Amino acid sequence: MLSDRGRYVHMGRAQHAGVHALGSALVLLIVGSSVALVLPLILAEWVAHYHIDWAKGRWSDRTCHTPADAGFWRAMGADQALHQMTYLAMAWGWVMWG
Repeated sequence: MLSDRGRYVHMGRAQHAGVHALGSALVLLIVGSSVALVLPLILAEWVAHYHIDWAKGRWSDRTCHTPADAGFWRAMGADQALHQMTYLAMAWGWVMWG
């Protein structure tokens, strides 16, 4: 899942995003969401997660930052902030249509 992170078509990234989407689907179903709501939310999450990770991988490949560089940690923070925003968007969707 970690090799060739800057390449767009990447099975490991698709699997990684799928693990997150599956976890979100389970949570949404546990709280009583309908399948009609869960499917579009997790599809959107999968797409967002895939692209957020791809963008970070591509940026990391271009800059060659390591954990010793501040740029690495800024990218990590931006990546995680974007992932958290997807969860906020999903929660908003659940409140609005759940």
